[in-house]
Amino acid sequence: MSPADLTAELEQLHGAAFGWALSCCGWDRSAAEDVLQASYLKLLDGRARFDGRSSLRTFVFGVIARTAREVRRRAALRRWIPLASLLLGPEAVDGRPDPATALVGADETARLMRGLGRLSARQRQVLHLVFYEDLTIAEAAAVAGVSLGTARTHYERGKAALKKLLREEPE
Repeated sequence: MSPADLTAELEQLHGAAFGWALSCCGWDRSAAEDVLQASYLKLLDGRARFDGRSSLRTFVFGVIARTAREVRRRAALRRWIPLASLLLGPEAVDGRPDPATALVGADETARLMRGLGRLSARQRQVLHLVFYEDLTIAEAAAVAGVSLGTARTHYERGKAALKKLLREEPE
């Protein structure tokens, strides 16, 4: 795929890719922007190469998920190793409101977010990919790096648990 074609494809995927980056970064807009930028750089400079074994969308989402994990690992390293904190400096605060707070304005959205927050991370991830990013369960499995059977299990258990949580929570 030529750089121009890749750029055009990334432009078309940008909205969904940003939504996925937000999800991977715990709805922290600043972190999601950084992860998405780093992911795009990996794709455009060739460090992440699309080989056609999946859809481009699935591949890009996988790059974003791996990049978000790398960022979390580096952040944990800075927190737990004082020398790293001294060398890298404190994290910048941009002063913007937390995107999760902005998203929970409506009562139903707030209930849904609370319910999703009580699911396991893997269930939340698979449900997000299937419902919000319109991926198939097979594509979600590829992005999450799990087998199709495991993704199906997390999908079904996540749906059942969310349904139960939403029934139990007062409106």
